[in-house]
Amino acid sequence: MTRVLTAGRKEPLSGVTRSIVVFLHGYGANGADLLGLADPLGEHLPDTLFVAPDAPENCAGSPMGYQWFPIPWIDGSSEEESMRGMAAAVDDLNAFLDALMVDEDVLPEQVVLFGFSQGTMMSLHVAPRREDAISGIVAFSGRLLTPDTFKDEVISRMPVLLVHGDQDEVVPVESLPEAAQALQDAGFQDVFAHVQKGTGHGIAGDGLSVALAFMRDKLGL
Repeated sequence: MTRVLTAGRKEPLSGVTRSIVVFLHGYGANGADLLGLADPLGEHLPDTLFVAPDAPENCAGSPMGYQWFPIPWIDGSSEEESMRGMAAAVDDLNAFLDALMVDEDVLPEQVVLFGFSQGTMMSLHVAPRREDAISGIVAFSGRLLTPDTFKDEVISRMPVLLVHGDQDEVVPVESLPEAAQALQDAGFQDVFAHVQKGTGHGIAGDGLSVALAFMRDKLGL
């Protein structure tokens, strides 16, 4: 049984929704953590609705935040609990995206997933396994969760932008080329990368600018 995800939203400046950016937050955060990015991005994406769901589980490692699934080396959970939590979160996110597109009357090619850290892991796992390709994935500071089985499980291929800080102390920057290689091996044609110099586990101005240009291009703006 899927869980309904609570989501914050920022309406398009134009008042007309022609595209949607879905923010997927990191471990221990919440939707509001990324929804603030709608302000600087929305000026350049006036017909875009920004939506930021809270992950489905309370986070043991951050009582005020949420998690998409447990992380054993942080919260002491077992590998089985982590995998089970992830499988449930995948179902929740797919149901959320399906309902969102129906409610807002948009097609998959009008939707971008914008993930950070664990939200990036969810984005890279979920979108390629959906039947219809979305417009693109913006993947900050994360990694591909199951690179060994990825190629065999891909159903749809969309443009992907991988962004990482070269000083990331949480998810090593080496995760970027590893993900890029796995995506290309699986037949993804449009894989882009940007390394944020002098940046840790976060979103810097240069990375956000590259992400904006990517989204404007893929959404046909």
